[in-house]
Amino acid sequence: MEGVNQTLQVTEFLFLGFSGMPRGRPFLFLLFQVIYLITLVANSMLPILIQLDLHLHSPMYYFLSHLSCLDICYSSVTLPTILVNLLRQQPSISYNDCMAQMFFLMSFAGTESALLAVMAYDRYAAICEPLRYSQLMSRRVQIPLATASWIWGLVDSAIHTALATDLVFCGNNQIHHIFCDVPPLLKIACSDTYTNELTLHTASVFVGFCPFLLVVISYIYILSTILKIRSSTGRRKTFSTCAAHLVTVIVYFGMINLNYNRPSMGYSLGVDTLISTLYCIVTPMLNPLIYSIRNKEVKGALRKLLQSQEKDDASPGKH
Repeated sequence: MEGVNQTLQVTEFLFLGFSGMPRGRPFLFLLFQVIYLITLVANSMLPILIQLDLHLHSPMYYFLSHLSCLDICYSSVTLPTILVNLLRQQPSISYNDCMAQMFFLMSFAGTESALLAVMAYDRYAAICEPLRYSQLMSRRVQIPLATASWIWGLVDSAIHTALATDLVFCGNNQIHHIFCDVPPLLKIACSDTYTNELTLHTASVFVGFCPFLLVVISYIYILSTILKIRSSTGRRKTFSTCAAHLVTVIVYFGMINLNYNRPSMGYSLGVDTLISTLYCIVTPMLNPLIYSIRNKEVKGALRKLLQSQEKDDASPGKH
């Protein structure tokens, strides 16, 4: 019972991530608010474009709609709390809210890793197996793959959160971070964290490395197929269909690797805060922008939507 009582003594956690920049908080509040609005608008626009334009009714854009939904959820788990804490004298979060934030954050992170691997398989099927593409990526395949990606993240997160609720903190509630996550909580726990750390390292292999490995294998086959195309124009056109996804993969897995697999010692609080900011705040904003900039079909759909809106505004009935 003693361990339980010690755990219950910690009813809230204090975030120290922005403690070294009290004068910069108003600027960070405005900056993060702008980033959050861009994230919400950009990630909401993509599914709308995909729904309205028949040319975008394909497996790749079906998965992209899920990615946009994930990014909205991802940033909404952390950013509102961060924005509120930037206005507080003492940034904090309750124990229950911390556990909930960690659960959803890790769930969406695991889901996104799996979804990016699924999207890589889609590109492999489209480029390397074009004659069987409609069969390999039919609706009967798309929906289970997307559903499995969400379940993948939920199961991983549920395990970490269940283990985290058993941690004892002995009154130490100062988290050297800007949101609740497993690594910073393990640092301040006074109970044995061996099982938690072992689970975290195991999960980094299955939830992080395995999807990344599937992406790499898919692109090895894709590049091999592209190099066999004799026309340089054909090679460039074929590669352009997966360029946006490749950039998204590099950004996402680069950020998640920095966040979860960096050395436990040697990084300052400022560097930790910067990496966490890039990981949970900037990355969700970048994904729709990357697809909008790098993808001609998305840009074409957006152009048609804007032109249609201009025609509606210019029609006589509007005046």
